[in-house]
Order: sequence, then C-alpha cells, then structure tokens
Amino acid sequence: MRCQLLLKIMAANKISRLGLGCMGMRRSNEEKSIRTIHAAIDNGITLFNTGNFYNGGESEIVVGNALRNVPRDRYFLSVKFGVLFQPLKNNNSGIYGLDVNPFRIKAQLNYSLHRLGLEYVDLYQPARLDSSIPIEDIMEVLVELKEQGFIRNIGLTEIDAETLRRAHKIHPVHTVELEYSLIEREIEKDLIPTARELGVRILTFGSLGHGLLNDRTLEGKVSGAMPSPMLSSENLPKNLPLVRELKAFADSKGVSLSQLMTAWTAAKLPDASTLIGTASPEHLYDNINALSLELSPKDMDIIEKIASSHEVYGNEMRSLTFKDGNVCFAG
Repeated sequence: MRCQLLLKIMAANKISRLGLGCMGMRRSNEEKSIRTIHAAIDNGITLFNTGNFYNGGESEIVVGNALRNVPRDRYFLSVKFGVLFQPLKNNNSGIYGLDVNPFRIKAQLNYSLHRLGLEYVDLYQPARLDSSIPIEDIMEVLVELKEQGFIRNIGLTEIDAETLRRAHKIHPVHTVELEYSLIEREIEKDLIPTARELGVRILTFGSLGHGLLNDRTLEGKVSGAMPSPMLSSENLPKNLPLVRELKAFADSKGVSLSQLMTAWTAAKLPDASTLIGTASPEHLYDNINALSLELSPKDMDIIEKIASSHEVYGNEMRSLTFKDGNVCFAG
C-alpha cells in the first residue's frame, strides 16, 4: 500500500508523518483504543501523543497498556502536561486553569510515568504557557529531567515565535506542537518560519477545525475533543455553508471531507507531522488513506477560495491563554 510505504519512509527517523492523538482514549473504550493503537503501529505510525489531563489520566493508562508489549524503539511517545479540567459531568468538562509551575513539573511527570508504565517519554511539553512564568524557568526544569534520562526531548505547545527563540537559547527545542487547519492559519506568519529557521520540528493538530470540518457535522453528529464555540447552537448554522461547500468538493474528488482536510494540511506543511485524533480503527484508516490523495495546485486554490468566501463564527479556541494559573482570553 502506497500510503503505508510513505508512513514507513517518514518513520525512518522514528517520527512518522501522521501521529495518533490519544485524547479520546479512556477506560470505557479501552479495547477499541488498544486496537486502534496497534493498527496504527502495523501501518507505520510511530508517533503517539497523549497528556496527563486527557480524561483525568485515563488516556495515559490506556496508551500504556497498549504499548506494554511493543518494543520501545518502535514508537515515539509525546506527553503534554498542565491543563486543569473540572470534574466530568454529562461527558463534558471545561478548562479552568493551567499548572506549569516549575516546582511541580517533576511530580507531574512522575505521575505520567507511573500511569504509562514507562521509565521515560520521548517528548515532554507544557500544554500551553502561563504568561506569568518565564519560559526560562520552565526550560531549566525540563533540561534537568532530560539530563536525568526521564525525558529524551523537550517540546513546547501553542507558543509564539519570540518565546520559541528564548526557549531555544536555553536548550534546543525538539518539537513545537501547534493548532493548524484551513480555518486557523495564524502560525503561518511568524511561528512556522521561526521553527524552520531554528531546526525545530513542527507538529500540528486540529486539522478538522475542532470537529467542524467533518462529514459527521452535516449528519448532525457534532464531534470534537473539546467543546468548540464553532459548534454551538448559535454558531453552527452559520458555519454550515462552509462545511457543505467543502464537502461538495471532497465528493467531487471521491474522498471524505476529513480526508480532504488531512490531505490539505499535509500538502501545506510537507515538512511537518500531523496528529489525527481518533479511538477508532476505521477513522484511523480513513486518515491514513488521505496520504494517498494528491492535491494539485488547482485543487489547493479551490479549497482556499472556498475558505476565504465564508466567515467562521466562534473560532476562539486559540485566544485561550493563562496568567497566574487562571484562564483568560487574548485581546
């Protein structure tokens, strides 16, 4: 299979072009999640991404169970830390803060290693940054953990170009994880050029626009790892014309909308890895097959014209910031 070969070629340095985001994995769907992880490995995916706050730590437990008998050199595990979620209620929860206090980073990693059943992780990174904490203070602890062998590489998530430069002066940053999609392209201006200049790997998430750019949206099945204002009862009807037009173009190419969006991201950032979030083998294969879709310059132009002709309502996720551990929104 061509896409399987491509995944394995990209995995030559242990990091595949597609990575599996494990936010949706929990004890209640453990068997299916484990099958998904094993299917990913069988198809050449080596990059797995989880976080200590994903489903209250359940994602790490499931991922650890899935990888228990997998040779350690067959996967690259990325772990995020710091986001504070309220207790679950009606299968929904909300972010209320961030804890990236340098004093507690070691403890957070300790808990993750126990849940994962591992002695080290390949990449460790704060999920976001607290503007009241200097990046230098956070990097100092991460460098110490790397020197002690508990983490192999240092990563950062959702930061700006200036912060990346400051961090990189302390110690080379291996990967920067960023939201990127057809409807969220802010990082094209400064962050991507800076990462490329510094030799920092780029890892993107959110290709489906927090569930908006998905075939299921038109079926009335609103999905997404975290509730998005774009999918609210107020904003969704105003966003559906964009989804319908993109879906029509995907149909003309004989692919699903999610495949089209994954292929668009891969074409826009050929030097980056992209996370696909699923706990379903079927959805996994759907995204893997997207690598076989070659979009021509004309196709890319049509997609971007469709996007530019529609305003997106409620696209406020990247404005979420933190100060003194508390949630605030960028102005």
